[in-house]
Order: sequence, then C-alpha cells, then structure tokens
Amino acid sequence: TAKITEQDVESPAITIRKAKLPKQACEDLPKQLGDQVRAKRKIQRYVRKDGKCNVHHGNVQETYRYLTDIFTTLVDLKWRFNLFIFVLVYTVTWLLFGFAWWLIAYVRGDLEHIGDNQWTPCVNNLNGFVSAFLFSIETETTIGYGYRVITDQCPEGILLLLIQSVLGSIVNAFMVGCMFVKISQPKKRAETLVFSTNTVISMRDGRLCLMFRVGDLRNSHIVEASIRAKLIKSKQTKEGEFIPLNQTDMNVGYDTGDDRLFLVSPLIICHEINQNSPFWEISQAHLDKEDLEIVVILEGMVEATGMTCQARSSYVTSEIKWGYRFMPVLTLEDGFYEVDYNSFHDIHETNTPSCSARELAEINCRIHLPFTWSVASKLSQQGVLEPEGREKKYTTLVTQEEGLEEQTERNGDIANIESESKV
Repeated sequence: TAKITEQDVESPAITIRKAKLPKQACEDLPKQLGDQVRAKRKIQRYVRKDGKCNVHHGNVQETYRYLTDIFTTLVDLKWRFNLFIFVLVYTVTWLLFGFAWWLIAYVRGDLEHIGDNQWTPCVNNLNGFVSAFLFSIETETTIGYGYRVITDQCPEGILLLLIQSVLGSIVNAFMVGCMFVKISQPKKRAETLVFSTNTVISMRDGRLCLMFRVGDLRNSHIVEASIRAKLIKSKQTKEGEFIPLNQTDMNVGYDTGDDRLFLVSPLIICHEINQNSPFWEISQAHLDKEDLEIVVILEGMVEATGMTCQARSSYVTSEIKWGYRFMPVLTLEDGFYEVDYNSFHDIHETNTPSCSARELAEINCRIHLPFTWSVASKLSQQGVLEPEGREKKYTTLVTQEEGLEEQTERNGDIANIESESKV
C-alpha cells in the first residue's frame, strides 16, 4: 500500500481578504487612522464643479427598462450615436420597402417584360433593385420625380404604398421629434450660469453665515429662478448604521422667500448658521478636519424656450473659506449698472470669530444677560438664597392648608342645609 503524505495532498489555497470600508467611512476608524486615510486619498466629489454627477451605475441587470422608454433613451445618447441611429433607421426603412417593391415586380413578372409596351407593370420604369430602392425613397420622402409611377392594375402595390406612407410618417415624427428635443435641450443654457469658485463663512448682521455667489452671463434671463443647497456627508446613526453620502437640506431663504431669485445681476446666496443648520457646532478648526461637500442647485425656465434648466456645482472642505467675504462686482455708471465679472470669484479677508455658531450664541447670551439675573444666579449657586426659598415654600404650604380648611367648612355648611331640608 502506498503511503500518503501531507505533501501528496493538495490543500486548497485560502486567501484572506481585508474588508473594504466605504470611501467616506473614515468616521468609523480611530481618529489617527482616519486622518491618515483622508490624507492619503484624493478628494472624491459627489458632484463635479461643472455640474455633472460623479456616480456610475453598475451591475444593472434589468436593461429592458431602457427599451420601454426608447424615446428618452435616444435623447440621452451622445450625438455621434444619435446621428448614427438617425441615418440607420431611414436607410433600413428605405431598403426594406425597396426590397418589397422589387419582390412585387419579380413575382408579377414585370422584370421579364421590360420594354414590352403591351404589358402593364405594377410600377412603370422599375427594372431592378436599384430602381426599386429609388422608388422607395421617392415614396417615403414624397419627392415624386414623376418618372416611376404606380399603376392602377396592381392592388398589392397600392396596399404597399399605403403601408409605406403610414409607417414613413411615424418614422419621420419619431426621429425628427427626437432630434428636435435633443437640439432644444437646455443643458447648454447652464453653461452661462456661473457659481463662485469658493464659498465663504463670515459675519452678516451679527450672525455667522455661509455664502456663495451665482450669476447669469446672458441678457435673456432665467424665469422663476430658485436656489437650493444640500450638505453631502456620511453619518453613523445611534444604532450603528452607516449612511454614506447622507443628504441634509441647507436653508437658503425658503422661509422668507429669498430662495426665489431675480437673477439680473450676480447675487450672494446666504445660509444662516443657526440651531437648524448642520454647521451649528462646526468651528474653524473643526472644519479643516471635516469630510463634507456642499451641492448647490439653481433651477429655472429659459426665457426663450420656456423649458426648465438646472445648473449644479459643489464645494468641498478646501473650498470653504472661513473669515472671508466677496468683493463687490456691481458699479453705477452713467445711466446703467455695470457688472465686473473679473471680480466675480474674488474674496477678501474680514474679521470673523473662529468659534462655532453655537459657542458664539452662548457668548452673546452671557454678554446680554441682565445684572440682577446674573447676581441672583450666582447667589443661588452659592446657597445664599436658600433660606428665602424655604420661607417661600413654607408660605405656599400654609396657603394650601388654609384653602383646604375653607373648602371643608363650605362642604359642612352644605351638608347641614341638606339635612334641615329633609327634616
């Protein structure tokens, strides 16, 4: 018997793979390790500066859903594919009906009686596939040169003529409509809607605010323009669930109507950092360690076409400048206002507290507290006002006891009156 050793048996290779963490799951790592990971990897945007979303759909198995909405699928294709499909559809249609006209002529024997004046063909002057293909083009495009004409002695040809006319109209409506929608898409209109390169945090009217600037380079305005902003930041719930790229709304004037813009000249959009803001507890030092992104969305209707247009941009942590303010771009000239777009992205430094908005609010509350309230609170903390508290408590108890005695006397009087009435 042969001896089997451990070397003769091939053990399967076992590979241990390290679990991959999400790209923005640095909050789950220890602080030092998270800082190292953030320092090594590049900043990954959710929305690029030009407004395109940096998201790719993979492993889509139900591809038939794209065919159920074939019109939108064709409109979304790139121009080179769209033009290729446009030419291909017309060419295939002409070839198919050209073959049908040639087949009718071949079955009826028209090709065998070419030049016979006693024979009535289905289509005059149709002597091969090339002429059938040309007749198909003339029929579908309604050119009508007058050389090739269908006769009334061919019922199958008349039926084919009706079918090609109807199907040709449908193909024309579909393909021309697709091209028209693609040409008139307002995506290029967003190229003339500009956002500032950076967003700034500074004081405005005594409150800490986050601001960015938007502008329109065209003289034709955006109608019903509105602005929105969202904070993109991964978070972990109290139950331990990790939510990547969580979206949080940032109020840019929804309550007051300031989010609806009259975008004739560049405007500075302001987000007040209050208790409802996601930046409420973020200070300047804390901001440098954050891994977040602000996505801004400008929507409106194009004045020339009436179609809805949307422009997008984003700001990562390195593009949020603390303690800066935008340079003015609007000047008054002789009879008109002039916008200097050379200074559109320019910012200048201004005095801004480096603490968070919450800490700033607490400091302001301490400054504006009344003197009597502050003294009383200090005395109560030291126990000086405890005897007064006891006296007040004793007085309250005495008052409650007197009220109970009066109520008891009233109840006794009522009982005596009821007993006398019964007697």
